[in-house]
Amino acid sequence: MDMSESLAVAILALIAVLPEYAIDFVFTWRAAHDPSQTHFAIANMTGANRLLVGLGWPFILFIYVFFKKKKKIILEKTQRVEIFYLGIATLYSFTIPLKGSLNLIDMAILVTIFALYTKRAAQLESIEPEFVGPVKIIANMSKITRRMMTASFFIFSGAVIFFVAEPFADSLIKTGTQLGIDEFLLIQWLAPIASEAPEFIIAATWTMRGSAGSAMKALISSKVNQWTLLVGTIPLVFSISSAKIRPFPLDTFQDHELFLTAAQSFFAVAVLLSLKFDKKHAVLLLILFLSQLIFQQIHIEVGILYIILGTGFYIMQRKNILPTIRTGLGIDKE
Repeated sequence: MDMSESLAVAILALIAVLPEYAIDFVFTWRAAHDPSQTHFAIANMTGANRLLVGLGWPFILFIYVFFKKKKKIILEKTQRVEIFYLGIATLYSFTIPLKGSLNLIDMAILVTIFALYTKRAAQLESIEPEFVGPVKIIANMSKITRRMMTASFFIFSGAVIFFVAEPFADSLIKTGTQLGIDEFLLIQWLAPIASEAPEFIIAATWTMRGSAGSAMKALISSKVNQWTLLVGTIPLVFSISSAKIRPFPLDTFQDHELFLTAAQSFFAVAVLLSLKFDKKHAVLLLILFLSQLIFQQIHIEVGILYIILGTGFYIMQRKNILPTIRTGLGIDKE
């Protein structure tokens, strides 16, 4: 009622992945005083990004196939906005492992990309929604009351996430120590599964109701804000905790993790250029995700494969590249 659907979904996606931000910021804050924590900050961030695309997107497609007997998800032309800004962020992200650090210049560029995405989403046409249940009660309130009520929900959920994040992060590390499980793997995969759960539940609910396009929009938007705002604010949190301006350091292993995550994103954007997401795309994403999950030693090889496959998809879908750029920049009416 108060904003475009794309902006509403962008805000929803940001709120739904706030647990991911909170946990990552805990490790980043500590990393300024304990260098061993830097691995955990990168592990959590890269794991969440790869999990969202490699497991989340196929998960939605398979639910859609099972419950609605559909063969593919058709995206709206307006979703080229998310695809465009994810593509821009992805191209820039390849420069990070080359530098071996995250600095405030990276923050400025990535946060700017997110701000431009949010501004463009706000410009899209707002469609009159149909309300049912508790939402209808809130929708019938006066504008001021409705907005205050919505804001109070966001503040309450944000407060809960803030107070839970640090104990949850500590519990993960202690659990790994007690059970003899690699702490890095717990933080890279178990923590994101927990923190991404709200997003997956929202997307699964929409899909089972037949709104798979909206579900994909939410997950793509989550990927955009994690790959821009989350990555970009890491050096800011690190500098504040350090009480001085300094880059967030990356070693060779972390560079490889970032390269693999960027390569997966490169392939994901190529897959979505056609505005169709089918079983072929979902199976490819899932197989490549599982291969790098099971065989940790082939991360670079899988990353190169992502780039090769993505390049092939870009060539096949080259006619859709310009329309995506035009829609993303808002220089046409689609």
